[in-house]
Amino acid sequence: MRSCGGFSFIEVMIVVVILAILATLLIPRVMGRTEDAKRAAAKAQISNIDSALQLYKLDNGNIPTTEQGLKALVERPASGPAAPNWKAGGYLPKVPVDPWGGPYKYTTPSTQGGEFEIISFGADGVPGGEGKNADIVSWDLDRN
Repeated sequence: MRSCGGFSFIEVMIVVVILAILATLLIPRVMGRTEDAKRAAAKAQISNIDSALQLYKLDNGNIPTTEQGLKALVERPASGPAAPNWKAGGYLPKVPVDPWGGPYKYTTPSTQGGEFEIISFGADGVPGGEGKNADIVSWDLDRN
């Protein structure tokens, strides 16, 4: 007669094998989604920066120059053009970095004819690229 004290070695091994099979099926799917989440986060950050730049323009009548950069959204610009109605506390709490830890490139005017552009250089941090290394640009967020 068998005691009711616990699981046998075979029962534990069956559970371990089942968990290993599930892990081999699920882990690749979850790991691939991390890059998608980072790209979605970069797009959301670029949209937030765009909104902050529009508020800056409403208050001051211009957007920061390329030289003033995104820092002008956090601290009153020290050089011209002046920001006479710069909002106390700034337009962003800090200068954002992309989800891969790289800086966003801010340029005015845009190379595509707009007032400005904001670019994340993706996972590799260099211009160009495809897939996870593709640039994410403010003027074409739907493409990326």
